[in-house]
Order: sequence, then C-alpha cells, then structure tokens
Amino acid sequence: MTFNPNNCRNESEVESKLIVSYLLPKLGYTPDTWHQEIAFGNIRLDFLSFATQAIPIVIDADSPLSVVMEAKHPKENLDRHVRRLKRYLTTLSIRYGLITNAKEIRIYARVASEIQLVFSCSGQELEIRIDEIIYLIGRDSLKSIKSPKDQPEIKSDLVFKATSQNTMKIIAVYHNKGGVGKTTTVVNLAAALSKKGNRVLVIDLDSQANTTFATGLVKFDDEEQDDLKQSNILHILQSEDFYSISEVVRKSNFCNPEIDVIPSHIELMQYENELNSLDYSRMILIEKLAEVKEKYDIVLIDTPPSLNFYARVALIAADYLIIPSDLKPFANQGLINVKDFIKKVNGFKKQIGKQPLEVLGVLACKISTNGKFVQYSLPKRRAAIPKRYGIEIMESVIYERDDLAKCAEQIQMVGDIEIADPISVLDFKPDSVASQEFEMLAMEVLEKIGRK
Repeated sequence: MTFNPNNCRNESEVESKLIVSYLLPKLGYTPDTWHQEIAFGNIRLDFLSFATQAIPIVIDADSPLSVVMEAKHPKENLDRHVRRLKRYLTTLSIRYGLITNAKEIRIYARVASEIQLVFSCSGQELEIRIDEIIYLIGRDSLKSIKSPKDQPEIKSDLVFKATSQNTMKIIAVYHNKGGVGKTTTVVNLAAALSKKGNRVLVIDLDSQANTTFATGLVKFDDEEQDDLKQSNILHILQSEDFYSISEVVRKSNFCNPEIDVIPSHIELMQYENELNSLDYSRMILIEKLAEVKEKYDIVLIDTPPSLNFYARVALIAADYLIIPSDLKPFANQGLINVKDFIKKVNGFKKQIGKQPLEVLGVLACKISTNGKFVQYSLPKRRAAIPKRYGIEIMESVIYERDDLAKCAEQIQMVGDIEIADPISVLDFKPDSVASQEFEMLAMEVLEKIGRK
C-alpha cells in the first residue's frame, strides 16, 4: 500500500489512513498487538503497540517494549505536543513515541527522565524512509531488544492498569450575556467530540430551547403535535424518583456518530420559582447524572444567558466551564458577573463536598473574519481577558462563518410542511475551515480535561 499525505485532511484521516492502514502493518504490528484510544489513569493515548502482547495490559518495569503513536490535525504544529508526549513516555515508562500530522513524522526516544528526537521526515519522504522507521520501532526490532543500555531504572511499584473508561466529564457552557454563540458552540463541539470516539450527552437547560432546535429534536410544525412537552429536562428536575436521564433522553442524528440530547421546553419559565423553593432541586441533576456515569464520556450542558436557577443547577453539576464570548464590551463587562456567580456556586459546591468548577477559559466566539480586525483588534481583545478579568483565554477561536449559519438552516419536507433538519458543520462541510475550528476546539477541551 502507498501513502499520500495530501489524502489526510483531518486528524481522523491521519489516524485511519496513515497509522492504521499504513504504519502499523508496515511495522509488523497485528491487530492483537496494538490498541486505539487506550487510557491509563488520566492519560489517554491515540495508539499503543506492543512488541509482544500481554493480557491484562500493565505498564511497568517488566512490560514488553512498546510504542506510543499520536495523531494530530494536518494543520497542527507538532512542537506544541512534544511536552505532552514526554509526559506520556516518562510517566508510563514507554521507550518510544511517534507523533505525526501526516505532513511530518517524528520519533522520540525516552532517555532517563527526558526524551530526544531520533528520527524525522516529511510525509512525502515516508515511503523511501520506512526502513529506517522499521529499524527503530518495528515489532521485530523491539522484540530483539532484551535489556537496552540506555533503559533508565524504573521503580518496580510504578504500575498503571489500563481502564476501558474514564470518569464522565461534565462541562457547562455559560455566559450571562446572550448572543455570544453559546448554542453553536455546544452542538458543534458535541459533534466534534463524538467523532473522536466519545459518548456524548447534551443537556439543554435553557427555556428558549435553542439547543433542542439546533440538534433537530423539534420535528413538529404546530404546538398541538409537540412531543417534547411530556418528557424534557423539566421533568428530570421536578421528580426525585421518576424521569431518569435514560427515560427522557432522545437520540439526535444531528451528527454522525449520533449524540444523546435531553431536550428543553418553554415551560421551564413558569416553573423556575417552584423548583427554586424545593430543598432537593439543586442536587437532582447531580444525582441523576451519577446514574449514567458509565454510559457517557462527556456531558455538555447548555445554559440560559442569565444568573437564574437553571444556570445555577448547571454550574453546580458541572466539573468544568467554558465561557463563550464575542469579546465585545458588554460581553466583557458581563465577565464580572460570571466570576461572582462562579464564586457563589463554588461556595455551595464546597458545602456538598463537590470540587469547585475548573474554568477551561473564555472561548472567543462569533468573531469577525475581517482581515484587519483579526490582525490588529482581535489580539488586543484576547490579551485583555486575562489581564482585566483574570480568566484564561482559550487557544481556539470560533469565527463567524456562512457555513455555520447554513448547516443550522437545513430543512426537510414532510408532506407539505417544512421541518427543521439542522446538521453539524462537521457533517455539513467536513473540510471547511469552520469544521476544522471545532476539531481544534475539541482537541483543546480533551487536553484540558485530561482525556487526550
């Protein structure tokens, strides 16, 4: 089989076309000697291959020599990921690590507590230099190494057992300023995370139900056909003993693979005061999410743009927080309210023995693509966030693009009726810049929450 780096347009294709279809077979690794998306504690590896296979998988001083392989998006700079690769190799006592974005292939070797580059080539050179790679990390080459001289001494009690699942991570997406791209972020980030093999649940906690619409759950044209009224997030919050998440959840084909969604409803508005007066109401979502902790990897909660009860419930239940913002004056000023809200929520979380929210950062969202703005104004606005408000700014940027609007406006005809049929931008135009931006956001989020 031949390899052409130009055929790899995203991270998934780097994994499938370069690593799975080309490198692993060339290096002599059979399906029973390599594993994809394997986790050790809070470390998740793209690929781990073994010179000899052992079950159960244990990484320690006596483990068979192994190789970590990490795939990155073709537009990613590999330099940004070397430090993380070093942590993988040194923490797990693994001898070699290969990292690639298809445009470039690098191999690092662990030497004591450091790593050093031992091979690099461009994707175009791969086929003519494959023998060098086989010599370094081919299965037969590693099997012939019994006790390498530069193998560092490793404590015998350093053992990491692979886990098939990590703890479910709950992420709230919140800003008390509306119109900042919150729903767009939630639904397309959910799609990007799903495409990376995560089991994703989306919860809509906003009475405007924008996420419910955006994930295509509103399949009726008249309120008399409303099939969400009798089973939505309101019912989960109203009952301690009934309406579990598994009973209320809906499948959404908004993206492929599909995701699960807990829909919202406009009726949330009229029940807020009633729910707020109940002693158990703030804890119900925590308890019901605990019941499905083995079913999902990541939960994304869309929140109302306010400081109300529903926003509080979301932040109490969440482990992490993303704050989308268009970085305009009113949104920036709103960060003061957000910080104060987080402080109050964390006070309650402390009382119930739950860890405080970890803020992943402010996500620049709905950003103009005007060249001069991007070159001159945007860097200043980004720099102002940590300086003025003491909140980290995320590396990812979501720009305002036509594809994001078009994919949300897709419809289907049911008889003579137009029914909304939105689709994620990653499915609408997989090769678009907007799609790549959400892929990058997903990678950043996974890294920050310890899933990458």
